[in-house]
Amino acid sequence: MADYLVIVESPAKAKTIGRFLGKDYKIEASVGHVRDLPKSQMGVDIEHDFEPKYITIRGKGDVINKLKKEAKNAKKVYLASDPDREGEAISWHLSKLLNIDEKEKCRITFNEITKNAVKNAIKSPRQIDMNLVDAQQARRVLDRVVGYKISPLLWRKVRKGLSAGRVQSVATRLICDREEEIERFVPEEYWTIMAKLLQTSTKSTFDAKFYGTAGEKMELKNEEQVKKILEELKSSKFVVKKIKTSEKKRSPAPPFTTSTLQQEASRKLGFATKKTMMLAQQLYEGVEIKGTGAVGLVTYIRTDSTRVSAEAQQEAINYIREKYGNEYLPGEARVYKNKSAAQDAHEAIRPTYMSMQPDAIKDSLSKDQYKLYKLIWDRFIASQMASAVYDTVSVDISAGDYIFKANGSKVKFPGFMVLYIEGRDDETEDAEMNIPELKEGEEVSLKKMEHKQHFTQPPPRYTEATLVKALEEKGIGRPSTYAPTITTILARGYVEKEKKFLVPTELGKIVTDIMKNHFKDIVDVQFTAQLEDKLDSVETGEKKWVDVMKEFYGPFEKVLKEAESQIGEVNIPDEVTDIKCEKCGRNMVIKNGRYGKFLACPGFPECRNARPILEEAGVNCPKCGGKVMIKKTRKGKKYLGCENNPNCDFMTWNMPAGENCPECGNFLEKKYSGKKVVLKCSNEKCGFEKQEEKSEKED
Repeated sequence: MADYLVIVESPAKAKTIGRFLGKDYKIEASVGHVRDLPKSQMGVDIEHDFEPKYITIRGKGDVINKLKKEAKNAKKVYLASDPDREGEAISWHLSKLLNIDEKEKCRITFNEITKNAVKNAIKSPRQIDMNLVDAQQARRVLDRVVGYKISPLLWRKVRKGLSAGRVQSVATRLICDREEEIERFVPEEYWTIMAKLLQTSTKSTFDAKFYGTAGEKMELKNEEQVKKILEELKSSKFVVKKIKTSEKKRSPAPPFTTSTLQQEASRKLGFATKKTMMLAQQLYEGVEIKGTGAVGLVTYIRTDSTRVSAEAQQEAINYIREKYGNEYLPGEARVYKNKSAAQDAHEAIRPTYMSMQPDAIKDSLSKDQYKLYKLIWDRFIASQMASAVYDTVSVDISAGDYIFKANGSKVKFPGFMVLYIEGRDDETEDAEMNIPELKEGEEVSLKKMEHKQHFTQPPPRYTEATLVKALEEKGIGRPSTYAPTITTILARGYVEKEKKFLVPTELGKIVTDIMKNHFKDIVDVQFTAQLEDKLDSVETGEKKWVDVMKEFYGPFEKVLKEAESQIGEVNIPDEVTDIKCEKCGRNMVIKNGRYGKFLACPGFPECRNARPILEEAGVNCPKCGGKVMIKKTRKGKKYLGCENNPNCDFMTWNMPAGENCPECGNFLEKKYSGKKVVLKCSNEKCGFEKQEEKSEKED
């Protein structure tokens, strides 16, 4: 029997920690939370200081009984849940179930799952931090009160199954407000004039953009104005008037926080925030590495700090010196400043072992685990490297009374850019622009003049990356809430994804309008940010969580009563399609269901006909010649099936390759196999297939 019991949240984490502790230690997993508020009721006694009524989570009986048995037989119990508010709350709930004295030093935390970190934590246990527990409890109770008070109101007035929340309602409002900006936007016309110029001595060409006069920049508003300028330029000589050269440095981005990891994984890898956090959790808790066992590959993944330990920084410096040379190290080791609101309890997200280079362990990782791990690795190493250096030149070229400007840049020293360049939301890349070596007073010849009409563009819709960025900048929620918030507003049907953009639905607009008109504080960005600060002050011990709840609930209760009497019943009309119901002939409508949108007959309950919304794949069935449709499983996975199902049983998980079989003429399917793409005939009787290399985009 082991002398010591260590309780963590997940079996994967338990397995990883088990490698570091000897036979005297038994490692068990609580498998997440063990107690929570009940789902069937609010579970908060508002009249008695918002006392929460916790219950054992259904299905956790066997886990809890096992933990109780192990704890009873152990000399000491260590609670090793994650090092954040939620982890502290899990440990507190476990201590209550296992009858551990609140003064007992039973709590251990570590920022990375490594041998040294775990063993050092075991040497210095502490009491459960009730400030952290109360901070988590305050958020949980506040969100429960808001959700369980407003959501039933939305059910009665709008539609069953709707919900409102402290963070999700603000996120939905941001998306709706952006859509309103786009709808109200009035494009303004403007023009540009570009001159392609030639340096006769070198025969080198370069571009220069019309600026205005020597005295001021000119805005080109219409074609008439442009034609007048072009007419005046016909007889003008182009002379280099002024040259300014300089050296510009570009510093690397800091190592990842939770928010920046979600943003960059969205930009560079196309990952949804939910997927990013799921993969990051796997990398943190431990992955089976061939020949080694379970290894926690990255530090704790819920953090808004950019700090890194001195040891990790030195390891990175040694790695850079060995791989790239001393010139790729900065003069001084880089220290990144946190934002004023950042909680500095943890380090930034970084690799735990420099020996575990991404390509060396690629075979032990899934394709997506490897991509995310490499992103974290590259970002961390690059953050400790020397700045990139550019030579820049700015040239003013006179043409009569007018000035054209040419700007060029050339990488002099790539620095950190040899490894990693931060992604951008506007998808622009830094391009080198070469300008020949010009001299002031030198005349250049005009090869070509182009003028173009443009219109100003509305602000872009949010993507998951830009929404996360906006929520963080405005102080809405905390890093751990961004992924579940986006998942919720998509699941509720308030927002849809069009390609990578988040677009509000009619339902989302209606619910947001109700919230803005009747619960303006709940969806007010500034109010929500201030409330977030108050909740953070519970963590530092500056405020009592019950006091924060009382300050909030008084005004909230008043507006809740007003909303109940003022909001009338809201009818959301279904979207009518031109698809006829094959049973009664009515035009079918689009409904939202548990698994997304579907077609339904408006004659319900007399006519109960319903069917999924299908998208044509653009190919014909190899079995019966019918149209092949793109379908989805209940979990959202796409597959191809024949429109004549169930009479025709054709089905494949592979998407069309965009070309036909050279032998039988049926469409080819695209199937991925490692670094190869296999194109195989959809007709099983044919058997034709060929291989090709996977493109970078597919990889």
